[in-house]
Amino acid sequence: MEDFNRYISSIWERQWLSNNGPLVNELETKLQEYLRIKHLLFVSNGTIALQMAIKALDIHGEVITTAFSYVATTSSIAWEGCIPIFVDIDPETFNIDPAKIEAAITPKTKAILATHTFGNPCDIDAIQAIADQHKLKVIYDAAHCFGTTYKNKSVFAYGDISTASFHATKLFHTIEGGAVFTKDPYLLKTLACMRNFGHNGLETFDKRPGINGKNCEFHAAMGLCNLEHIEEILERRRTLSYHYYKRLKNFKVSFPKLNDNMDYNFAYFPVLFETEELLLQCMKRLEGSKIYCRRYFYPALSALPYVLKTKLPICEDVSKRMLCLPLYHTLKTSDLDLICRILWRVQNYQEPVVIKKRKVNIDLGNHQHIPINGHSFP
Repeated sequence: MEDFNRYISSIWERQWLSNNGPLVNELETKLQEYLRIKHLLFVSNGTIALQMAIKALDIHGEVITTAFSYVATTSSIAWEGCIPIFVDIDPETFNIDPAKIEAAITPKTKAILATHTFGNPCDIDAIQAIADQHKLKVIYDAAHCFGTTYKNKSVFAYGDISTASFHATKLFHTIEGGAVFTKDPYLLKTLACMRNFGHNGLETFDKRPGINGKNCEFHAAMGLCNLEHIEEILERRRTLSYHYYKRLKNFKVSFPKLNDNMDYNFAYFPVLFETEELLLQCMKRLEGSKIYCRRYFYPALSALPYVLKTKLPICEDVSKRMLCLPLYHTLKTSDLDLICRILWRVQNYQEPVVIKKRKVNIDLGNHQHIPINGHSFP
């Protein structure tokens, strides 16, 4: 708070609140240095970033995408007048399955918009090979990817354009915000004009219409504060995630298969339950203890009312059984242990015990230890 207030005081002194101010420029420069990215623009949010990407690449027609993502991935395609075409996901990584992309390509296909789900990179090489063969543009919704690298480069370095969200729910955030990344300096210029109403000078405009995609000094200040602590944030999430893995070993869940050649940011802790019934029972018990999880991503986006109906058996099944457990910087390991104890209790005692034809629900609330597979867990 002290660091943030110093930035706020400097904004007050300058009275330069928005319109490409010095803190926005400082944040962009420091992000370029930290991420080792040549070009990026700080924008108002991750959804605007996607919409700008589609517009800047002049995409019209069909866009192949995933239904296992946040709604903004699909709504941005539809908002820009394009048609989302869903293909199913890989059952282990939960990312879009490149093997299914080719069959969905038609003469109307113009682009692939893939999400690096939970910050785990897609099969980037396979997607790019398909795009090159069919002359398609590639946009990556990399909303979850701050701090993830692939082949020793930021994931943001891939695709024609990558986008990020810096919303307050992300491990690096600017309260509200996002970014667009591209290797192409011409595209960068187009995006820069587009971000600022189409201005390419004080009294001149680009040939394409623009939008107000700018961000302000106050949000940049929060980003500068958080960037100072990003290594600590990433390390803490890694530590907590490993603790989860250890405590949930042999639990009836599976975890995403991580892409090879990458360094993961542990943006979330997603678990795929054996059944939806077990997931719902665990959620109910956790919420009874005021512990709140999120069903990322449920329902599958193929259920949206404004998209073509598509059968996606893997995606629809996964979306019903996927839950993200609490993961944040100040989460205590003692709280994490409590979460895991509750999960174990539900799994081992989800069925009522029958005694003399009378159902009894077991309450372990006062027990100190729970026997699991011959071991005693505190």
